[in-house]
Amino acid sequence: MKKTLAVCALAFVGAACAAAAPLEVGAPAPDWTLPGSDGNHHSLSDLIKDGPVVLAWFPKADTPGCTRECKSLTENGDKIRAFKVSYFMASVDSMDDNTAFANKYGADFPILSDETREVAEAYQVMSAFGFAKRHTFYIGSDGRILAVDREVNADTAAEDIVAMLEQLGVAKRGADMSSPGR
Repeated sequence: MKKTLAVCALAFVGAACAAAAPLEVGAPAPDWTLPGSDGNHHSLSDLIKDGPVVLAWFPKADTPGCTRECKSLTENGDKIRAFKVSYFMASVDSMDDNTAFANKYGADFPILSDETREVAEAYQVMSAFGFAKRHTFYIGSDGRILAVDREVNADTAAEDIVAMLEQLGVAKRGADMSSPGR
């Protein structure tokens, strides 16, 4: 009986540790459908049909670091759009807050809202303080994680995304630069 309990306890601890392991390169990216500041719902499973997806989690709309990150992506969005990639910022803020944030800083890409925190939990970005950590996920057209940046610099976020897209060998769009953020 004691041996059986010990085996069960070890199995439980092992499962808990495995569940807590961070998402890594090569792992399947959790699917999601989230509302965006552009008034549309965006789904990973649909987006990856057109190429890789960049999902940049941020803590809180209209705070200093998040504002700098949003400005970086807005001011340098043309460099990101040069790649065949869809990109988004995402937080657990309300849709109203994220839409106001996007409008205030002229974001020309959708900012996604995960008010239920389900997607943030799946991506393991929730902090103990109730907001998302500033992590950026690069997801391939096969639905697998290509890279994760857990040390995002808000001031150079766009440039860092471009450098990662180059490093990953993501295709450039060429002359087709239509559809902001996609």
